[in-house]
Amino acid sequence: MTILVVGAGGQVGRELVLRSHGRELIGLDRQALDITDHDAVEHAMHEYEAELVINAAAYTSVDHAETNVEQAFAVNRDAVEILACASAQAGIPLFHLSTDYVFDGSSSTPYAPGDPASPLGVYGRSKWAGEQAIRALLPSHLILRVSWVFGAHGNNFVKTIVRLARERRELRIVGDQYGAPTHAGAIAEVLLSLADRYLRAPGNRSLPWGTYHYTGSTVTTWCGLAQATVAQAAARGMLDHPPTVRPITTADYPLPAARPKNSALDMQMTRNLLGLEPRPWQEGLAEVLNHWAEN
Repeated sequence: MTILVVGAGGQVGRELVLRSHGRELIGLDRQALDITDHDAVEHAMHEYEAELVINAAAYTSVDHAETNVEQAFAVNRDAVEILACASAQAGIPLFHLSTDYVFDGSSSTPYAPGDPASPLGVYGRSKWAGEQAIRALLPSHLILRVSWVFGAHGNNFVKTIVRLARERRELRIVGDQYGAPTHAGAIAEVLLSLADRYLRAPGNRSLPWGTYHYTGSTVTTWCGLAQATVAQAAARGMLDHPPTVRPITTADYPLPAARPKNSALDMQMTRNLLGLEPRPWQEGLAEVLNHWAEN
């Protein structure tokens, strides 16, 4: 019962491989598989006798996407269409990670999966286009929207904050954008548990297919996440002189791509239909910092 993970070199992909714990799981990074090559994708599914595909690959550089439009859409839309088409031909389901950035952030309440998408930038538009491709081609899919992903592996906000905290006496971090940080390890555990549920189901395998949200259990700001990171890193002796972390506004820190002001995601449907509960992001942060402190 092989699970094929594409994008195994990324934050969540690495965690899927590390947490596979005896499952028949094959992880392919972008060097091992070009997901923009339809023939290569079909060959990989056949070669490894995949019974389920998890797409953890994405073009995630929000700002660079504004000037690398073709590349962002090639990975986030065209490759996803190839994966969905190949999965449909093979008769197997596809689990796909998407993003809170499909929303514009103008809502005062958390976004439900069925709320209208209105992405602000190229990254969000390309991810939304990938979602639409899956829905059009493959009924047996799970799209899991996540937000503010951080982990022990790869580049992410938490890793950047730890580096800057070692270099500076003061950090000025945006404090008027709201979202829920999500530990890559928690996302991997959720995907693996859903894969187990599908693969071990008796008779005709199925799940409540569709689009769901999964994030850390509470909302904060980028400044709040930075403050928590510095405090926990300092408590572990990782910082000789912990810096002061001060909030600034979005206007104080202009970037090429606009960000949602409030990208909190509602998880009621995830609880009701999938039976999944969010983990506090603070637990994931502690796990990541413990890993760095010990290695």
